[in-house]
Amino acid sequence: MKHTSEEIASQPAVWEQALTQLTEVARAELAAPGERVLLLGCGTSWFVAQSIAELRESAGLGETDAVCASEYRPRRRYDRVVAVSRSGTSTEVLDALRQVPESTRRVAITAVAGMPIDTLSDARILLDFADERSVVQTRFPTTVLALARAAFGEDLTHLVADGRAALAAPLPADPAKIEHLVFLGTGWTVGLAHEAALKVRESAQAYSESYPAMDFRHGPVAVATERSLIFSYRGVPAGLDDVGRAAGATTYRDELDPLAQLVLAQRFAIALAAHRGLDPDTPRLLTRSVVLDAA
Repeated sequence: MKHTSEEIASQPAVWEQALTQLTEVARAELAAPGERVLLLGCGTSWFVAQSIAELRESAGLGETDAVCASEYRPRRRYDRVVAVSRSGTSTEVLDALRQVPESTRRVAITAVAGMPIDTLSDARILLDFADERSVVQTRFPTTVLALARAAFGEDLTHLVADGRAALAAPLPADPAKIEHLVFLGTGWTVGLAHEAALKVRESAQAYSESYPAMDFRHGPVAVATERSLIFSYRGVPAGLDDVGRAAGATTYRDELDPLAQLVLAQRFAIALAAHRGLDPDTPRLLTRSVVLDAA
């Protein structure tokens, strides 16, 4: 079995391990009631940061922002900056942390110990058991999100079972019939929509988009056809299915936990890659970590 497929399949067990071992650590470093918090990341980690920011603020824990690390400027005051980086080596994340004022607590969420991010952080949440051999991230980001949700007080007793159900469920559509995908989310699942669309681009080199759900009607629907799949996360208004079907598209939704729905989207990306004759373990032009030349 390929690395990516193995790592997708391992997610329920890895979530369970994280929730058992690290919830209290995450609660101390991520919840921080009353503090103003900034989350930083690049690529997948930026989308994870977006979701965590919405989850934390909606839980009433305090003002929370998410910024792409390459766009960070130390203009606003924060009590705590949390950097998400699987490898702990991404240049833009390290550069952003170097700009954080010394009086601000810096927290790293990473999968590898002893990396440069450690020397720039006051605390670390280490998810080494969620690390991946694959370039394309799957289980690390979903584990970070599961841990954050538990830290913010959400009841996740259903999560592992839903994850296993997503691994056994039929795919949302026949990959041979799909050329274009749209992922729709609302609230914290907007970040998941962006992440699912990225997985399709990375793994299958396919045309994929993502939007806050209601914005789909404000222009993007114009490119939907009978070769499109409109994938809605839980909580997206059901009426948008009618909009998609009116354009000739296939629509999909279910009642699984949104992280389990992301697992299903990951599976579809892998299946689409196979249909296109691509190997998701060797994605085009991508590396495990983006380390930029100092010049």
